[in-house]
Amino acid sequence: MEDKIEIINLLQNKQVLEHELKTLIYGSIEIRENNSNKYIYVHFREDGIALTKYVGEYSDELYNLVLSNSIRAKQLKKQIREITKKLKQLNYIEAELSEKVELNIDYAKRNLVDTIYKQAILEGVATTFADTESIIEGGKVNNMTSEDILKIVNLKHAWEFILNKNVILSKTNFALLCEINKLVEEGFYYTAGKVRNTPVTIGGTSWKPDLPIESVIKEEIQEIFSKKLNDVDRAIEILLYVMKKQIFIDGNKRTAVVYSNHYLISKGKGIIAIPAELTEEFKDLLIPYYEGKDENKIKKFIKEKCYISI
Repeated sequence: MEDKIEIINLLQNKQVLEHELKTLIYGSIEIRENNSNKYIYVHFREDGIALTKYVGEYSDELYNLVLSNSIRAKQLKKQIREITKKLKQLNYIEAELSEKVELNIDYAKRNLVDTIYKQAILEGVATTFADTESIIEGGKVNNMTSEDILKIVNLKHAWEFILNKNVILSKTNFALLCEINKLVEEGFYYTAGKVRNTPVTIGGTSWKPDLPIESVIKEEIQEIFSKKLNDVDRAIEILLYVMKKQIFIDGNKRTAVVYSNHYLISKGKGIIAIPAELTEEFKDLLIPYYEGKDENKIKKFIKEKCYISI
């Protein structure tokens, strides 16, 4: 039993380290000049493939940041190797993903820009598909607030996190839910990833969610997983539960979408994404759902208009 607990802790630590490594811009620096302007590029290897990435226009601050990131990347890689070695000593054998799940992950990755764009629109972020794509690829955009840009960047990090093989193999539990909110709200709230302890209000209704209690949330999530539901219906239940419960101080809808998709993808059953053109219709259904009305109506809407099977 002790070995099992140690393996779980090692895998969780490995996931955190791999996620941090993924978010760093690092590598061998090259400075290119064009019309007296200087630009920073980095050369690095990923999965054995040599890659080059544009970082930005040269500045001492950016140059030093890449240097600092490169040092941190070496430290992270060393820690990951050490964890892998310990796991091997504990006779841990990495589970393999089924072909169906692998295909689902590929589909989610190919459509990542579209999915994040839809989530951004749902949150009222003033963006276009082209701007969303540019932000995700590390480019610059005009006429967008720094907060809106950060929301998109955070969504990218959250999706990259759940599409990691080790994370997909993990249970869709309370700990994962908190980690997703932490990523979604990174840079906005100190309490990101923690159950809120202050009241919140919902626009468009006088209904107010109760203060969440961690032990109750865990029980209610477990109840959803204990119900006799197919995987798609269960994912929809999870999605709506997290939205209505308002577990966190902010980012509950974004967290709910990513969280429910972790479950769906882990089963190889597709993804849920509210189409941008149906955002207002979804919100109109969400309010009566919060108030305890028309529960079946919003579930039917999600299943028929927001669910994409693989």
